[in-house]
Amino acid sequence: MKQNDSGRIKDQKMLTNIMYVTLYVTDQDRALQFYTEQLGLEKRIDFPNPGGRFLTVGVPGSPVEILLWAHPAAAGQPAEAGDSPGPVILESDDLRADFKVFRDRGVVFDEPEPVDYGFGVRIETADPDGNRISLRERGGAAARNNG
Repeated sequence: MKQNDSGRIKDQKMLTNIMYVTLYVTDQDRALQFYTEQLGLEKRIDFPNPGGRFLTVGVPGSPVEILLWAHPAAAGQPAEAGDSPGPVILESDDLRADFKVFRDRGVVFDEPEPVDYGFGVRIETADPDGNRISLRERGGAAARNNG
């Protein structure tokens, strides 16, 4: 086995998956309702413990989980509305159709309709704590580069 300059064994797999992405929220129940009832994610873990409630949601069929962590001082701080994506980007196979469902469920978006851009279709929203959420559909360059 050969080592590279950093001392690691060459071709050795180090990390295997993204387990959690953390979003700071002020009210975990309100956040859970938004992510499950409005965006359609599923609740995965809801474990009360002395250090705080460990609450996660995820896209059905995806291994990645969003940790909804109670931390009022940091809630909604990641980014402001605009061209930059939020800390979470959720993918859709048909964003325009999903957009209508989400809007009917009460999700408020930055734009009146999804917009085309170089990598597909996108629209942005925020959860009740102001955490920016980007919804995307691959197309254009992203679809070509993804195979």
